[in-house]
Order: sequence, then structure tokens, then C-alpha cells
Amino acid sequence: MATKDRRRAERFNFGMPITVCWTSGPEQRKAQTVTQDVSAGGLYFYLPEAIPDGTTVEIEMMLPTEVSLGSAVKVRCHGRIQRCTLKPGESAGMATMIEKYEFLSANEDIA
Repeated sequence: MATKDRRRAERFNFGMPITVCWTSGPEQRKAQTVTQDVSAGGLYFYLPEAIPDGTTVEIEMMLPTEVSLGSAVKVRCHGRIQRCTLKPGESAGMATMIEKYEFLSANEDIA
């Protein structure tokens, strides 16, 4: 029996630096990493620690000219961890759904 692919948008294997921000209890957390793949509706990345499924995240990145088809563009995404895969002794892989995004002006800093 074939498994159904749940993806709604084509994914691109693209390593792009990102900053991920989330809340863990009373603490605001921030980490920098690189994407494993990216689509219009989400992205996948690894971190040394797990972010629980359902956690709201804010992700900031600079879309390179290969993606923006013009000059590089700063983007802030708001989304949610859909799935976190944690294997003992390895980094946690996180599938993240993007719920909304905004383009930042040139004078707004990436987190």
C-alpha cells in the first residue's frame, strides 16, 4: 500500500541560515541553525534540543537572490512545530508549518 505524501507544496533541499525563537515555560529561547529543506508552507531544520510539537515559533531568515529572484529579502515567519523527531545522541529534527510571514524593511534587524 502506497503512503500518501502530506506535503502541499514542493520542497527544496536548501541550507539557509535561520534564527528560531520560542517560549519554553517562562523562558524566551533563541537558536541559530540551517534549514534542511524549505517550501512555501514550511521548513525542516535540526537543533541540539527538542521543541515540543505544537509550540509556536518565530523564524527569521534572509531569502537569497536565488529564491527571491531579485535582491536578498529579510523575512519573519510565524509558525508551529508540526513534528519533532528526537533520536538519542543526535540533534532533534523539526518539521515546522508556516502560518504567516512578513517581509522586513531593510532597517529591521534579523533576531
